[in-house]
Amino acid sequence: MWTVVGVLALVALAVFVLWRGSSTVFYVVMSLFLALAMEPAVSRLSRWMPRAAATATVMLALLLGIAAFLGAFGSLLVDQLTSLVQATPDIATNVLDRVNEATGSSYTFEELLRSSGLSPSDLSGYAQNVAFGVFGLVTAVLGAAFGLFIVAFFLFYMSAGMPALRRWLATRMPPRLQVPFLTAWDLAKVKVGNYIAARVVLATLSALASGVAFFLLDLPYWLPLALWTGLVAQFIPNVGTYVSIALPVLVGLTSPEPVLGLWVLLYGIGYQQVENLTIEPRISARAVNVHPAVSFGSALLGAQLFGLPGALMGVPLAATAMAMLEIYQRRHEKAPEVEETVAALVQPRVDPTTDAEPERSAAASGPASDDDPERA
Repeated sequence: MWTVVGVLALVALAVFVLWRGSSTVFYVVMSLFLALAMEPAVSRLSRWMPRAAATATVMLALLLGIAAFLGAFGSLLVDQLTSLVQATPDIATNVLDRVNEATGSSYTFEELLRSSGLSPSDLSGYAQNVAFGVFGLVTAVLGAAFGLFIVAFFLFYMSAGMPALRRWLATRMPPRLQVPFLTAWDLAKVKVGNYIAARVVLATLSALASGVAFFLLDLPYWLPLALWTGLVAQFIPNVGTYVSIALPVLVGLTSPEPVLGLWVLLYGIGYQQVENLTIEPRISARAVNVHPAVSFGSALLGAQLFGLPGALMGVPLAATAMAMLEIYQRRHEKAPEVEETVAALVQPRVDPTTDAEPERSAAASGPASDDDPERA
């Protein structure tokens, strides 16, 4: 009885900790995921310098890369992004006008709002709430910055001490479990690192190609749209490709030259075919090498559980699980007689005396009964 009480108390304590400390658990899991993603670069640099210095070098290189990009395109990006946000109402109006012209209707925003159960007074109330919530917005931004600091703090120490952490966890397990645990750890390290590296390479290529294409097409706000296309297409699994090209096409259709939307759409289709047939298979095959259906299902399940971070973690974790199954699952040879037996059981049989409808096979009809002498 006391054992049951103790187990229930431990379960209640674990639930309480996970409930009240869910944000900390999320930070730790994300830091571990990012540490695994950095592991290939850190492990290579640690051959020539201490591991802590290698971790700091990789993190500093990432910060310098972001700072260099913002220094080169920061002002242009901010100007175009601000103009895009300010032009959003005009874009929505142009879209509604095009829909009315194509369908011969005369919808207005007031009618659409009224049909959806909203009124202009409701929207003004929402706007006032947003205006009064500036302090909450500032608090949210500060909270996000604090969260990034926490993740960076955990990331540095987890990456710098990953070999010690791996050894410490392994020594807390019996010898029969150490080999599977260390195998899963190393597989996750390889899969996560390769997956993130592949996504970064594909996002960079997509953003560069989109930036050149949008600039040559003279598409408005070409730089933020190119970044949007590259990042969303690669870091939102499965549906990111379609979501990423939809916004540039919409901006092109509502521009002074609506034919730009068609050209952008043709570019998106063409680049996607080139990427799917030449670039992406070579990179992804070395990264995770999982079936597309498994990738889609794992990303969907991860997104439903943990949002966008879960979608990113779902694919490499599924690849790790599939690799573990390939190593430890028991396989059995399939004898040729098996197919012959299956074909004989599945094939319908016809009564030669009556030439009636096919009888069910003996295996499907079940055991013979004393009440049925013919079947017996």
